Amino acid sequence: MFLNCCKDRKNFCIFGIIFNDMKRLVTGLICLCFFVLSNAQDRIAIQHGPYIQNLKDSEVTIVWIVNKPAIGWVELAPDDNTNFYYQERPKYFNVTNGVKNTSLLHTVKLTGLTPGTRYRYRIFSQEVLEHQSWEIVYGRVASTSVYGTRPLSFKTNDRNKPEASFIMVNDIHGRAEDIPVLLKVAGLNDADMVIFNGDMLSQLKDEAGLFSGFMDASIDLFAKEIPMYYARGNHETRGPFATLFQHYFSPKEPNLYYLLRRGPVCFIFLDTGEDKPDSDIEYSGITDYDFYRTEQAKWLAEVVKSKEYTEAMFRVIIAHIPPVPGTSIWHGQKEVLEKFVPILNEARVDVMLCAHLHRYIHVKPDAAVKFPVVINAHQTVVKGVAKDNRLGLIVKDLEGKVIDRIILDTKY
Repeated sequence: MFLNCCKDRKNFCIFGIIFNDMKRLVTGLICLCFFVLSNAQDRIAIQHGPYIQNLKDSEVTIVWIVNKPAIGWVELAPDDNTNFYYQERPKYFNVTNGVKNTSLLHTVKLTGLTPGTRYRYRIFSQEVLEHQSWEIVYGRVASTSVYGTRPLSFKTNDRNKPEASFIMVNDIHGRAEDIPVLLKVAGLNDADMVIFNGDMLSQLKDEAGLFSGFMDASIDLFAKEIPMYYARGNHETRGPFATLFQHYFSPKEPNLYYLLRRGPVCFIFLDTGEDKPDSDIEYSGITDYDFYRTEQAKWLAEVVKSKEYTEAMFRVIIAHIPPVPGTSIWHGQKEVLEKFVPILNEARVDVMLCAHLHRYIHVKPDAAVKFPVVINAHQTVVKGVAKDNRLGLIVKDLEGKVIDRIILDTKY
């Protein structure tokens, strides 16, 4: 009996040792998993982007966001069939006055490019772990890949190109699921550019809402390689994040209103501001859009005299709030009518593309507004093609049904 007890105790001890070893092994594996997961979470990564802004004849701005404070840069290569690793590629850094920015948001402007030329690119961000005086400790690098995948690319504008095409959507108000549907029915694959004509969100609360509301969907679909141009709407002026709008859109430009030349078309993007008087209770005294529109009108009066505008075959105005006359119009429309339209009436405008009203309206020229005004609805899309001395517009709904067709020649 004693021997049996010893034998049982021995077996119990052996079992205990095995059990403890297994327990330590499991614990170790759990700790290893937590370490791997935490290490993966702590690694620098690209959260949003990249996406293209303000693509022109000889320049473009690339924007992206990472999860760790970092310096950022873009490597550029011609689309000449050479391997991206064929040689050292030029680097363009996210800098301010010669100093590389340590930031989560990276905006890099590439200049000195050749018109009508395709370029390949990739982005980099290297984490900055510590910055003490002149000593900086760097961490890991996050980047887009060119080793196992095709490099991202873009093609610069060419004002001598005989054709141009664009797609315009507006008043999405955070309905990100509508973006791929509208772009598909419009024919995204053969479009040179995409225009967002305002109110893509109902208000700008934070960065996360900006990307979940419409930008992540846009980046996945096209914005890494097809340029997107933005005319701010009145709802992008609202919310605690509104003053940071230009950090993400047209970040390297002097203003949110600008001229763009694409082949035979010259676009003027206007920023029409808010739709109610600055004194309205909704704005809590934070807006000054009347003065802003007055200053913008001075710029407009000069830019319509430029060669880029006057020598273009077609002249298209992009503005969120439409100039529709009437006694029931709101203050923003009245401002557009009084400050912008008198200048545009003398500027041989072919068409003005607007939004804001959430219904489709085609307004013919009259004595007050001497050019056509096309007001796109919130669930319709405009496709424009300039070709053979004609500018054709086709408007479709979410199901692909044609709502309107408009043909403009050089003398509407």
